[in-house]
Amino acid sequence: MMFVGKGQIDVRDGAFVVIDKNGERLHIPVGSITCLMLEPGSRVSHAAIKLASACGTLLIWVGESGVRLYSAGQPGGARSDKLLYQAKLALDETLRLKVVRKMFELRFDESAPERRSVDQLRGIEGARVRKTYQLLAKQYNVDWHGRKYDPKDWNSGDITNKCISSATSCLYGISEAAILAAGYAPAIGFLHTGKPLSFVYDIADIIKFETVVPVAFKVAATKSNQADRDVRIACRESFRKTKILKRLIPLIEEVLSAGEITPPEPYEDAQLPAIPEPESIGDDGHRSG
Repeated sequence: MMFVGKGQIDVRDGAFVVIDKNGERLHIPVGSITCLMLEPGSRVSHAAIKLASACGTLLIWVGESGVRLYSAGQPGGARSDKLLYQAKLALDETLRLKVVRKMFELRFDESAPERRSVDQLRGIEGARVRKTYQLLAKQYNVDWHGRKYDPKDWNSGDITNKCISSATSCLYGISEAAILAAGYAPAIGFLHTGKPLSFVYDIADIIKFETVVPVAFKVAATKSNQADRDVRIACRESFRKTKILKRLIPLIEEVLSAGEITPPEPYEDAQLPAIPEPESIGDDGHRSG
C-alpha cells in the first residue's frame, strides 16, 4: 500500500506515475501496489482509474495519514472468498464466540473467562473500559464524569468527551481503510452488529486504549480552545510514526483466524458466469476489467 498526496496520479508506460506541481514524476510499479491511499491534494486521471480497475488496485480517498475515510474505489469488499469467510464466522454462534474471545484476549492481554456468552463478555469489557477511562483521567489530571456524548449535539459534551470522540473518529477512518484494503466488509461485525461500520468498531476497540484514547486525554488536559483539531493533528502524527496501517491488517487476520476455519468453497452446483471474465492481473477475487 502507498499513501499519495498533493500530486496528479496518471499513467505512463503502463504504470502509475505521480506528478507534483513542479512536474517531477514518481513511478509506482503496478505489480507491487494493491492499494493507493489518496490524501488531500491528490487528483486521479481517467487513465489511472482504468489501470487500477484492470490490475485490481484499490483506491481509497482518506484524510492525512488516514484519519478520515471518505470513499473507496471498490466499495463493499473486493474479495468474495473473504466476504463469505467473514459472514460464516459471524453467522455461526460458536464461531462468533471464538472471534469475540480473541478480541477480548488481544484487547486486555489475557484470555477471556471460560464459559461466558458474548453478552457476558461485553459486560465484563464494559466494566474494564470504564475503569480504564478513570485511570487515564487520573493520570492526566482531567475531570471525568463518564463517557457521555450526544452524536446529534456536539456541544453538549465536555472537552474530554469531545477529544475522545475526535480521536476515535480518526481511528475509525484508518481501521475502515485497512478492512477494505484486506478485502473484508466493514458492516459484518461480531461484538457490534447492525451498523454500516460494525466491524470497524470491533477492530478499533481492540487498540484504541493504547493508541488514540491517551492522545485524547493528553489534549484535553491542555484545555485548548480548538481541542478537536489538536486531537486530529496528534492522531495523524501518531499514525505516521507508528505506521499503524501495517499493524491493522495482520490484526484483522489474527482476529478472524480464531474461528479456526478456512474460507468456504463454492457450492458444487454453483453456476459460472455466462460470459467468461477477462484474465486479471490483480489478486484472485479482486474486480478487474
